[in-house]
Amino acid sequence: MSTTFQLNGTAVAVPIEPEAPLLAALRGPLGLSGTRFGCGAEQCGACLVLVDDLPRYACTLPVGDVAGRNVTTVEGLGTAEAPHPLQRALLELQAGQCGFCLSGIQIRAAALLRETPRPSEDQLRAALDPHLCRCGSHNRILRAVLRAAEEMAP
Repeated sequence: MSTTFQLNGTAVAVPIEPEAPLLAALRGPLGLSGTRFGCGAEQCGACLVLVDDLPRYACTLPVGDVAGRNVTTVEGLGTAEAPHPLQRALLELQAGQCGFCLSGIQIRAAALLRETPRPSEDQLRAALDPHLCRCGSHNRILRAVLRAAEEMAP
């Protein structure tokens, strides 16, 4: 049994039961470690990915539900050579400490900036509110996302 979908712009067929969480496929047979397992209950945001450009929790989303769809993980936002503006701003402002939460935050922020190119700080805070960051880096993360918004906005 395998499920086929687009992962970061490339067609993949993953040999895993369709009921298994997408996160298990990403971190297992697909070998991507950017998307994290945090709580397993959609409460922390560490596992967030984009499915057809919408944020989804990979810890509870069955891999069978993404068949034929487009999935973007944090690895698909940018590369070391050409980082996404969010990734660049997070690095420049040293916004993360441990970085465990940042993959999900980047995914949610990318979705927000696609929908709202110039969010207010209140809109950004509301969008990122579901994400748990135990390091207390929230203010630096907010500044980094707002910097990226300025760079990306038309």
